[in-house]
Amino acid sequence: MIAWIIAGMNILLIIIAIVAIVLLLTGGFLAAAHWLLWVGIVLALFAIIVWIVRAIGGRNRV
Repeated sequence: MIAWIIAGMNILLIIIAIVAIVLLLTGGFLAAAHWLLWVGIVLALFAIIVWIVRAIGGRNRV
């Protein structure tokens, strides 16, 4: 009977460990994606500002 309880505890511990690892990886990927989203927004704004400055300046292309 005690062996069954110990085996059940081991399985429960393994399941908890797997869930913890999955949540850790998911949280890390989401944090990285969130950071890259902000980097993309900043780069897009920079590109728009440069395009507007070039359009207003009337720079001639050679």
